[in-house]
Amino acid sequence: MSCRKMLVIGCWFACQLIRTEFLGGAEIPARPRIVFILADDLGYRELGCFGQQKIRTPNLDRLAARGMRLTGHYSGNAVCAPSRCVLLTGRHPGRAWIRNNSEAQPEGQLPIPDEELTIAEMLKQQGYVTGAFGKWGLGGPGSEGDPLNQGFDHFFGYNCQRHAHSYYPDYLWQDRRKIPLQNQPAVPGHAKLPPGSDPRNPAAYAAFQGTDYAPDRIRSAAVDFLRANKERPFFLYFPSTLPHVALHVPQADLEPWLKQGWHDPPFTAARGGYTPHFTPRAAYAAMISRLDSDVGVLLDELDRLQLTENTLVVFSADNGTTHLSEEVDAEFFNSVGELRGLKGSLYEGGVRVPTIVSWPGRIPAGTESDFVSGFEDWMPTLAEFTGARDIRRNDSIGGDGVSLVPVLTTLQQTERPWLYREFPGYGGQLSLRQGPWKLVRQNLSKGSETAELYNLETDPGERTNLAAEHPEKLTTLSNLVTEIRRPSKLFPLRPFDQGGDRGQ
Repeated sequence: MSCRKMLVIGCWFACQLIRTEFLGGAEIPARPRIVFILADDLGYRELGCFGQQKIRTPNLDRLAARGMRLTGHYSGNAVCAPSRCVLLTGRHPGRAWIRNNSEAQPEGQLPIPDEELTIAEMLKQQGYVTGAFGKWGLGGPGSEGDPLNQGFDHFFGYNCQRHAHSYYPDYLWQDRRKIPLQNQPAVPGHAKLPPGSDPRNPAAYAAFQGTDYAPDRIRSAAVDFLRANKERPFFLYFPSTLPHVALHVPQADLEPWLKQGWHDPPFTAARGGYTPHFTPRAAYAAMISRLDSDVGVLLDELDRLQLTENTLVVFSADNGTTHLSEEVDAEFFNSVGELRGLKGSLYEGGVRVPTIVSWPGRIPAGTESDFVSGFEDWMPTLAEFTGARDIRRNDSIGGDGVSLVPVLTTLQQTERPWLYREFPGYGGQLSLRQGPWKLVRQNLSKGSETAELYNLETDPGERTNLAAEHPEKLTTLSNLVTEIRRPSKLFPLRPFDQGGDRGQ
C-alpha cells in the first residue's frame, strides 16, 4: 500500500474495539464479523428461495429464512472482473477502473491500481483481519492488484479467472506461493474429446474427471481462517468459482442428479466452449448444489464457533447465468425466470442477482426488500456497520453507492436517485435505472444510436420498448448518463470516449 493511500485512510478511521451504535432505531453492536460469499455466474432464479424448482438449495434457503432477500439487487457488471471491481472499490461502472475483462500475462487480469481503496483495506484499518478464498481476477501475482496488495492478509485460490476455468488445476495460490494439487496433469477448462471417441459413450468423458477438487481445498482454507480468527473481528471474502463452467464436479456429487431422468443431451464441445460433459444438466445442478453445500459448511462452522449472532453474512453473485446454452440450459432450469438476458447483457437477467443478507437479531428474519441496490453499495454499508461513516461523504474513496443499513434494519429507505451500468464488451452497452424506468443502449461500438426505454414496474421482462411513447423520459435519462460517467482510455465506451483520462 502506498504512503499516500495509508495517509488518506488514516485520516478517516480511528480504531474502536468496543463500540455500540443506534442504527434504524435499534441498538446494534458495531464491528460485526463479516462473511461475504460471491457465486460465479448464478442466475436470478437459480436458488430455491428465489423460485428455483429443479435444484435444491437448502442451506441458502436457510440463510434467507433467517435474514433478508434483496430482490432488486444488481451485480457490478455483466461479467467477472468489472463486477468484482465495483464490489471491492465501491465505484459504479462509469467510474470504476476495470470495466471489462482484460488478460494480463503470464497470469492474471489487468490490476486495480494501488491508489484504489478496497473494502478489505477499509476494514483492515478498522482492526479487521482479512482473508480472500476463491477466485480473484483483479491483478496478477505480485502486481498492484494482487489481493495481498489490496488489503487482504491472506489469500487462497485462483488469482487468474482463466486459470479458474478448471476445477482440477495442478496448483492454487496460497498468499504468494503456488500450492501443488494432486491433478497430474491438470484437467483443462477448455478441451476436446479424444480423437475417435464416441460422444454417446460415457467412458469417453473419463479424462475430464480429476482427483483434487479445488473448491474442497478453498472451502477448507476458509474454515481454517474462521477457526484461527474466531476471537477477532474478521472479513472473510469467499468468491466461489461455482457454478461457472467448465462442468467439473466430483462423481459423488453428480450421482443424485443422474437419477432425475432429465434425458440430458451430452455437451461435446464440437463447436467450442469449455470441457465436454456427458450429462451437462445434471452437472450444472450438481455444481449449484455444491455451492449450496459449501455455504452450509461455512454457516455450520459459524454456529459451532458460536459466532453466528454477531456475524453479518452476505450472499450474492457476480452476474447472471452464462449464455453458453449447450453447456448450461438456462431455459430448462428457468434460470432467470421472467427476466430478459443472460451473462454479458445489461438486460435484467444479466445483472440482477439473487442476494441474501443475514445478521440474527439485527436484520429481520424471513423478510425481503425490492429496494434498488447494487454492488457499489456494499462499501458504504459495511462502513456504516463498522463505524467508518465518513466514507459516504468523501468522494475520493470511491463511495459511489448508498448505505443499505436503513433498509436492512428497518425495511425503509428513500429511493436512490439512479443506478448506472456500462459495459464496453459484447458490442458496447449501457443502462440507467431511475425508479421504475430503465434506459438501455446496445451495440454502441457498432455505431448504434438506438435507445430502449422500459418500465420495470409493469414490464420486468423488458419486452415493450416505450421510447417512442415517453421521449421526455428518454431525454432525461440520456442526459443523465453524460453527467454520471467518466471517460476511460483503458475501456472506452463508444461513442462517448474518444479521449479521456486513464480510467478515472
